[in-house]
Amino acid sequence: MTTTFASLGVPSDIVDALAARDITEPFEIQVATIKDSLDGRDVLGRAPTGSGKTLAFGIPLVASVEVAHPKAPKALILAPTRELADQISKELRTFAGRVRVSVVYGGVGYGPQLKDLRRGVDILVACPGRLEDLIERGDVSLSDVNKVVLDEADRMADMGFMPAVRRLLDKCDRNRQTLLFSATLDGDVAKLTRDYQNNPVKHEIGEATPDITVAHHAFWKTSQDERTQLTADIVNAAWPTIVFCRTRHGSDRLAKRLVKLGVKAVAIHGGRSQGQRTRALDEFTGNQAQVLVATDVAARGIHVDAVASVVHFDPPADHKDYVHRSGRTARAGLGGVVVSFVQGAQLKDMRKLQNKAGLDEPFTEPNVNALLEHTPGKPPELVAKSPAQRRQEKYGDNGQGRQGRQGGSGRNGRRDDRGSNNYRGPKNKSHSRNDRDERSTRDDRPSRDDRTASSNSGRSERSTRYERSDSQASGRPERSSRYDRDGQSDSRGRSEQPRRYGRNESSNASRPERSASGGQRPEGRERSERSDRPTRGDRNRSDRYDGGERGKRSTGSSSRPSSSGGGKNSNRTANQSSGPGGRPNRKARRSHMQSND
Repeated sequence: MTTTFASLGVPSDIVDALAARDITEPFEIQVATIKDSLDGRDVLGRAPTGSGKTLAFGIPLVASVEVAHPKAPKALILAPTRELADQISKELRTFAGRVRVSVVYGGVGYGPQLKDLRRGVDILVACPGRLEDLIERGDVSLSDVNKVVLDEADRMADMGFMPAVRRLLDKCDRNRQTLLFSATLDGDVAKLTRDYQNNPVKHEIGEATPDITVAHHAFWKTSQDERTQLTADIVNAAWPTIVFCRTRHGSDRLAKRLVKLGVKAVAIHGGRSQGQRTRALDEFTGNQAQVLVATDVAARGIHVDAVASVVHFDPPADHKDYVHRSGRTARAGLGGVVVSFVQGAQLKDMRKLQNKAGLDEPFTEPNVNALLEHTPGKPPELVAKSPAQRRQEKYGDNGQGRQGRQGGSGRNGRRDDRGSNNYRGPKNKSHSRNDRDERSTRDDRPSRDDRTASSNSGRSERSTRYERSDSQASGRPERSSRYDRDGQSDSRGRSEQPRRYGRNESSNASRPERSASGGQRPEGRERSERSDRPTRGDRNRSDRYDGGERGKRSTGSSSRPSSSGGGKNSNRTANQSSGPGGRPNRKARRSHMQSND
């Protein structure tokens, strides 16, 4: 008799949600653990990666979790990596219904995560580091958590998360239910089980280590310079391919070199932002990239279907890493190829690694054609990236470059999509197309002609306000100016006849003196009236021009000849040598003393 989810006690709404995804028969680990988990018992499960552990603990959590208060979840799932935590949350949301599921991990901003916690989260999927940060900030409390799941516990022990995991478990409810799933149950995992689980039910599925003998293993003797080209040849023969490197810099460098060789490659490692890692993984699983170049971050905890080949570009640290790396291929009954590049100085170490991993393979020369016999089948068709994805790769996460920010078209003549909501107009003013239409059709905004007319009328008002008659103030003949509206002026309020200043003796002589009051002056022109001393222009004109009423006023002398010689010329000399206010300057005093002598 075939076992179904309904026979295990799974609620009907969850069964229907799983059936909509063509999931009708549970896997072996699910059959063994779901019933005990629904009964509220602690479960200790050992199963390899990709055996269906997510549904094994996810279905009981969704079926039995209580409604949580803000910042106080009721169920907690701890995962070692961001990618695994994100995959768990997405899997649970497919059948969670009204149960609120959220995920928190590092490498991204706090904003969206805090917003979900304030609204209330029933099941919280988290990485230990970010969860401890949120607890220290006071944004979440684990005192109400009565159900805890530890997924990939051995991986968390290898990454050094066990102290943090213990601190988090101490903050949860003491009467909690604890579910622990791991690929191995020895070492730190056994200590964790002894200290934090209460009489757990133990279920072991499959072998203690993944069965890597299903895949074809090849150990090629190569030099350091040949590895990149050989990797490209392997990818062209059997892809999707995961290539493992030892360092982050080596992963980025290899991905760039493969792209230059015509291979669609993306890199993923701990040094990249979460957006970059998620985008790279989505492109690889969506057949938009042929190669995923990674460090050991992708060795375990990331489920990728139908990987045709695995390449050890750099040798693994030990046989455990080799097993988990190689376990990315030959899954679900399909074949796969595992290729290891071995340099001369690494032969001895790789021989020891084979013995510990249970392998006995010869070290041969590279032969790509021999791999075709062991590939799972014809490589899939490469899916082209959408324009939005290409813009995202070129310009970053916002998908807009200089043209998209400033508008207009670039040097190549390609215009931006100005009709989209992401368009940013000039001066970085972000608004949508609808907003621009509303602004352009707004009735309360004056037209250009109205604004010009109002501007001219404003000048007219100012001119009328400052209008004065020079003839009334000082007896000076009237003339057209910007403050006199009797004269003809242009649209800017300026006189068509240029304002003329006297530059000869007759013009200065014909200009009458100003009255003591100075006449009526507009506002803002009181600077020349602050004192009775003459301005710089008056002093220059008194020194430059002679004769007339101004010369007599500036020197304070009468029309009679001076004592130095009398006559018109002597009076002119005295006027020119006088300073402002009638005071003689140094040259005048010197000539006066000589004349007295």
